[in-house]
Amino acid sequence: MIDRAREILAAGGLVAFPTETVYGLGADACNPHAVARVFAAKDRPRFNPLISHLATAEAALALARPSALAERLAKRFWPGPLTLVLPRAEDCPVDPLATAGLDTLALRVPAHPLAHALLAAFGGPVVAPSANRSGGLSPTRAEHVTTGLGDAVDLILDGGPCALGVESTVLAILEDEATLLRPGALALEAIEADVEGRVARPSSDPDRPISPGQLASHYAPRLPLRLEAIGVHADEALLAFGRDEPAGALTTRNLSPTGDLVEAAANLFHMLHELDASGARAIAAMPVPEHGLGLAINDRLRRAAAPR
Repeated sequence: MIDRAREILAAGGLVAFPTETVYGLGADACNPHAVARVFAAKDRPRFNPLISHLATAEAALALARPSALAERLAKRFWPGPLTLVLPRAEDCPVDPLATAGLDTLALRVPAHPLAHALLAAFGGPVVAPSANRSGGLSPTRAEHVTTGLGDAVDLILDGGPCALGVESTVLAILEDEATLLRPGALALEAIEADVEGRVARPSSDPDRPISPGQLASHYAPRLPLRLEAIGVHADEALLAFGRDEPAGALTTRNLSPTGDLVEAAANLFHMLHELDASGARAIAAMPVPEHGLGLAINDRLRRAAAPR
């Protein structure tokens, strides 16, 4: 199956594959027609850049001009759920459409064995945004890809449920300073413990993103989403967290009855998919602590609830 997937990528086709975070919609990052197919399949705005995935840190950093800090973070956290936005090398072959014409490049080395096998077999950079319609719920299982994209994908590699369940953390490393562009599956505390000083958290312009996941409305279910819910209506579906879930919802899914943020992150998108199909009028989401992976969970929920 890996050989078939490699052939499809080499021919300019689209292959959905699992990572430890979510399923990605893969295409040859150096083929402008293949990259354009990704934007078309997702109905994704052309100003929203894509992440290029590679099999090794060495291959990824060769496409950029990494600082000492970038090399340190790559050595520490790759393979894994970290994306680094770096100045692109002058001879970088990644098509400008994939970077939205920016002079930076988003790079990641995923840890999932199936993703690694595909990237190693292909031997070049593969853009792989989440394998869903732009702005919709991210896919953490193969069936989510089938439901969301259907025939737009040439092949889906089924690797089972994604272990982490939310997208990668995105850091910009420019002039040896780290800036958080998107909280994600790698907790900010883990990064800050490894670097000197704090990671900056600037405000971003959703109309001019320099990283995936910065649009104001993103990761959204079809149903309206109500945040910080401490009570629930009879016609609402409840996305609960912890032991003290309110009664009375049409249907309920609990991200983690024990309050485990790792478990909650892994369950987030799959449970939102289920609640979105429940027949409820809306989804009510209970509060989630704003630390560790709660930072990423709350980021996704706020964007999912934003005006569309």
